Amino acid sequence: MNQSTRDGFTSNFGVLVATLGSAVGLGNIWKFPYLTGANGGAGFLLVYLLATLLVGLPLLMVETTLGRAARANAVTTFERIAPPNQRGWKIIGWMGFTAALLIMAFYTSVAGWVFAYIFKAFSGEIATTDPKIAGSAFGKLVSNPVSSLLWQWLVLALTGSIIMLGVSKGIEAVARKLMPLLFGLLLILCVRSLTLPGATEGLKFLFSPDFAKITPEVILTALGLAFFKLSIGMGCMLTYGSYFRAEQNIPATTTRVMFADLSVSLLAGIAIFPAVFAFGFAPAAGPSLVFMTIPAVFTSMPGGSLFMTIFFVLTAVASIGAMLSLLEVPVAVLTERYKLSRKRASLMTIGTILLLGVPAALSQSITAELKIFGMNPFDLFDFLSSNVLLPLGGILICLFVGWVYGLPQLEEQLGNRGKLGNEKLVQLVFVLVRFVAPLSIAIVLLHGLKII
Repeated sequence: MNQSTRDGFTSNFGVLVATLGSAVGLGNIWKFPYLTGANGGAGFLLVYLLATLLVGLPLLMVETTLGRAARANAVTTFERIAPPNQRGWKIIGWMGFTAALLIMAFYTSVAGWVFAYIFKAFSGEIATTDPKIAGSAFGKLVSNPVSSLLWQWLVLALTGSIIMLGVSKGIEAVARKLMPLLFGLLLILCVRSLTLPGATEGLKFLFSPDFAKITPEVILTALGLAFFKLSIGMGCMLTYGSYFRAEQNIPATTTRVMFADLSVSLLAGIAIFPAVFAFGFAPAAGPSLVFMTIPAVFTSMPGGSLFMTIFFVLTAVASIGAMLSLLEVPVAVLTERYKLSRKRASLMTIGTILLLGVPAALSQSITAELKIFGMNPFDLFDFLSSNVLLPLGGILICLFVGWVYGLPQLEEQLGNRGKLGNEKLVQLVFVLVRFVAPLSIAIVLLHGLKII
């Protein structure tokens, strides 16, 4: 593909909201609150913040930098910037390609549940103060093969139609509308939650750390979340970086993305935990927090159905940006390496995800007994992507940048060829990526594989 005709982001704001849209997802509204609740609150948050600064942010910087330097998809990037005799580094891109497909196979199922819950909340079907009744409603949804597939296919059709429009007219245009909407909805929920009697207990849980609760398990969980939540190691930031403008200040942009992403997570926590404590529910409800506890919490407050509907609209909005970045990884590879039209590449990608996604969506019903390594398809795809491909991809990127790409080239790219005068910052990033990040991610990998 001629680089002069290659689509890309059109403004600094477009870059920010699109990249933020990739980083913000179900991890912020669903995974972050339940992991924070299950791991003791503020202490976990503190460790997560440190892990993000020492591992997540440096990797976010170098991934987008590599993408912009190559102006190519996740696979071709390493063919262009690696030494001629070391083109095998493109395996990183292929791992991201595979991870994106596997993540979408199960992520679209969860997103489908969220979209279904918008209508359940609006209709009053899940308006109950009993988490057990809410749990029963959730069980009926996920165990129904027809509804599971229809909601997953709806999500694929929606995101696929946006991807077909391209980078500037599709991804960027949608992100410009969705990200402000997301922050607006979050603020509405935060204000409502903070006005509840007893809300201060929730804030104390979220912001007053009990250091005795910071165990090795908590540290490892926080490290894993910091790595996963910024869309690192799955080819997304390599691909999005290739659409960055030449003069983009990558350190400044990625730092803004990191803090905006953290803000969304904190706002989600502020929206959820004061309400959870105000009505006497357990903050350590685990993965069921969103689909079982949250309906009961919102039903307990005046105007609960309205605020519950807003919450699930917000969660659906958050999922769209992340899914667009995941879809873009294989679509970019297919259009640039195999010269397919964007429409055909998008349809092929959606078709592949659909084939993988059907057994994942049916993992609570028809394929529940289909076990591979003791896991159903949903859990298998989650394990392979989150516990194997993403950490391995992250480690390989660190090794490539730290020991092959080198500091001079990183300074040239992150400093915009000397225009930014940020040599000390780049040197710090280089040390973190060369030594701290790969060791940290290796520990996450070994923990995910249950070796440690």
